[in-house]
Amino acid sequence: MIPRHPGSPAEAAIPPTGAAPDSARVGVAAASPRREVTIAGPGADAGRDLRRSHDAAPGVGAAAAPSGPVLRLCDIGFEAAAALLARYGLALHRVADGAPIPGSYWGEPEAGVIGATVHVRADTPVHSLLHEACHLIVLPAERRALVHTDASDSDAEEDATCYLQILLADRLPGVGRDRLMADMDAWGYSFRLGSTRAWFERDADDARHWLSVRGLAAPLDPAKAP
Repeated sequence: MIPRHPGSPAEAAIPPTGAAPDSARVGVAAASPRREVTIAGPGADAGRDLRRSHDAAPGVGAAAAPSGPVLRLCDIGFEAAAALLARYGLALHRVADGAPIPGSYWGEPEAGVIGATVHVRADTPVHSLLHEACHLIVLPAERRALVHTDASDSDAEEDATCYLQILLADRLPGVGRDRLMADMDAWGYSFRLGSTRAWFERDADDARHWLSVRGLAAPLDPAKAP
């Protein structure tokens, strides 16, 4: 779901994939706004565009290569993020600098999920923390308890997760939806309409409806409630 490239985020940037006219997302069978991945590693063809939940193996590839700086947990503080997740019955666990992150699908510095716990480091991007947390939030409790590393392979849940993480960004001081959407673009989320904002504002009706019928969207964005 996230652009991958051998080496650290500082070493290279992954250019966005070209637009596809017949889907909400650019990528393989992209009917949803999944984050794309360009990976090079065992069992993968270098430069092949894949979607995380359906097509890529966990742990393949190195850390993402953003095209610009993104907010990280150390920029906003642990307490605010932990308090936000606690409202949804989730725990936020901070691991030591440089340590492996349990349940991280792509590996450090990205957030990991095991059960109702989101695992992070100080250098974990805020968008990654929110994305993985939202994967858990959209799941019913009985499924949430079984999660380890990969939370979902559902297009509808992935769409809802992307939408919800943008809404929740408004609940984190110093973040907000505008900065989060910019960070998502910088990290490599790729949408048919060309940007995260375009998808969120003009192409995300299904995701918004999915969240609304489950009571997850209206409390955060009442103006968009059906």
